[in-house]
Amino acid sequence: MRSLVARLTVLSLAIAGLLILAPVGSHADTVCKVTDPETGICLVTVEVPGTPGSPGGPGNGGDDGPRDTGSGVACFWDGPARGIANPPAGPVPCSSEAGYWSNHHLCYISVADPRPPPGDLFWLGDYVDYGDVYECFQPQTGALILFWSPDPPPNSGAGPTPREVAQIAVERMSLRAIDIGITPEAREGSIGIVGMPVWMWAANPGSSTVGPITASASAGGITVTATAEIHRITWDMGDGTVVRCTTAGTPYQAVFGMATSPDCGHVYERSSSRENGSRYTVTATSNWVITWAGAGQTGTIRLDGLTRSVAIAVGEAQVLVQ
Repeated sequence: MRSLVARLTVLSLAIAGLLILAPVGSHADTVCKVTDPETGICLVTVEVPGTPGSPGGPGNGGDDGPRDTGSGVACFWDGPARGIANPPAGPVPCSSEAGYWSNHHLCYISVADPRPPPGDLFWLGDYVDYGDVYECFQPQTGALILFWSPDPPPNSGAGPTPREVAQIAVERMSLRAIDIGITPEAREGSIGIVGMPVWMWAANPGSSTVGPITASASAGGITVTATAEIHRITWDMGDGTVVRCTTAGTPYQAVFGMATSPDCGHVYERSSSRENGSRYTVTATSNWVITWAGAGQTGTIRLDGLTRSVAIAVGEAQVLVQ
């Protein structure tokens, strides 16, 4: 059989206007549910459903920073990248009366009815009795294109949303909890004193512990680039006090003496003698803000739950009177 040479039949169709896009909801904060106890790395599991998932509730915002927003739409128009001037890139409904959307073909797909018969000029003298002829309707240009394909073109609406692809990019970042820096040090023989300043910081900070870090991922014909930065580190000091630091903290140096930390510190008011092991368990929880962009869309993911803990001893100062 000679190779098939398909002639594309283009018919101009008048359309009243562009399709109206459905609003995209916001998502609740993402929580790192599983953390490797040895490395503190967040183990992200991404499940790509057969159909796009529905948006969740709103995330936090206001004084707590950017909201968690944007599910993204799996179907999108990427005209400028394909050399088509109408209109700017952006999401489109995944189905219409014209069929289902194909990101690859940039049109709504349906089986041609009727199918061009043998001998029709569409085949240019060739005819095959397998595969099918499909209609490709572009609402942005008003064009209807006929083409032959051995298999049905993939339905982009059955693929992942940009947010789901962004979560794959986040997984590749290997974000992990900070290495805790603290005075007094979390080692045998090191004891802090009640009333003395305690300094907390991210030891050996890197892109995977405090950011920024950028990664890209592709799935279902969608490519998304995500950038993650630490938003806040919440310190549970073990004595009922919670300290929220918006920086990675300042490492303590002996030259600082009895000064308090300029950005992340605490003062214990009682000793740890009554605690388990006579130590306070200090836990640092990292909160990240991840911004993503792809398929003509943008969004924000809030990631929480990356934690690491250490145990420190705090004692009472003894005064000897002679």
